[in-house]
Amino acid sequence: MSISYDLTQPVATLLRLGTAEAHERAENSQGAGWLTRGELDKSEYVRFLMMLYHVYEPDLDFVHISSLERALEQHASHSVLQPTYNPTLLSRTQNIEADISFILQVPSSSWQTHPIHVELMTDPPAPFSDYTTRINTLAISSDTVETSRLLAHAYVRYLGDLSGGQFIRRKLAKTYGLEDGAGLTFYEFGKLGGESGISGLGDMKKIKEWYRDGMNSGVGDNQAFKAAILEEANIAFELNSAIFKILRPPTQIPMSSSPAIPPLGEPLTPTTEQALNGPPRESKVVAEFAPPQQETTYRVGSVLALIGAICISHFLLVIGGFTGERGFGKLEAAQAWFKGAFSG
Repeated sequence: MSISYDLTQPVATLLRLGTAEAHERAENSQGAGWLTRGELDKSEYVRFLMMLYHVYEPDLDFVHISSLERALEQHASHSVLQPTYNPTLLSRTQNIEADISFILQVPSSSWQTHPIHVELMTDPPAPFSDYTTRINTLAISSDTVETSRLLAHAYVRYLGDLSGGQFIRRKLAKTYGLEDGAGLTFYEFGKLGGESGISGLGDMKKIKEWYRDGMNSGVGDNQAFKAAILEEANIAFELNSAIFKILRPPTQIPMSSSPAIPPLGEPLTPTTEQALNGPPRESKVVAEFAPPQQETTYRVGSVLALIGAICISHFLLVIGGFTGERGFGKLEAAQAWFKGAFSG
């Protein structure tokens, strides 16, 4: 049964509410779990990055095909897309390419001739082709409502990338032997306003707030845009979920059928060690997430468990490209409670 949403709400609110079910399906996918736990073979992680590269940027042999970042550039003056168009801040293409080249230990000019990429493009999996084709279809449309749907794809990808955070960087650095951030720049962002340096968690939160404000400003009260973008955001989630379904199973680590993590909102939190190293094979409950309502003193262990929960949940909002706006709202609520409870 379809659900009707109040189209008088800001588009950022509509997307958070209207993609909740799609987000939950995505975060429970097996492929997301392999990625999150660092179980993918390195070659398969590279293949995953290659697919993302072509979502963001088309193959040079097919310049007539629009990728997401090419499409956003093409329609940068669109009233819906203009407020959030900031390639200097958000563009992922060069970062992904740098990571692929580093992991494969080949020049950036030659990684596309690597056997992994040649195989991918010779016989592209249907979900991969469906994703890139969908973006191209929107990019070449002359209908302003249809092209406004590109905002949904940018929302799902960029806010998902922003919410990947430091957890996945640490996990992949450990799994694949990557040091000093080399090979992991896909998860790095600059700062708003052109400040030097790489964004920390607080900076990324500011970027996401800026992005949501920009979406609301660009869409305004236009309900035709809102309905189209909400519908397309769910399509974008499903396209991303389909990419996870075609990831190849690990060859060295026993496969786990468990999801990447229990869905956010579960009243359980991992230990601090789990926040740094990921959930164990058979994780045990160690603390309740819900804040105590009567006690005014707190054990050190409980404080550390809550800190661990906040750290891990920031990453788990989105695994490898899901927006996680639904989860991020819960994280912000947890952080607000934590600040109030322990401020003195």
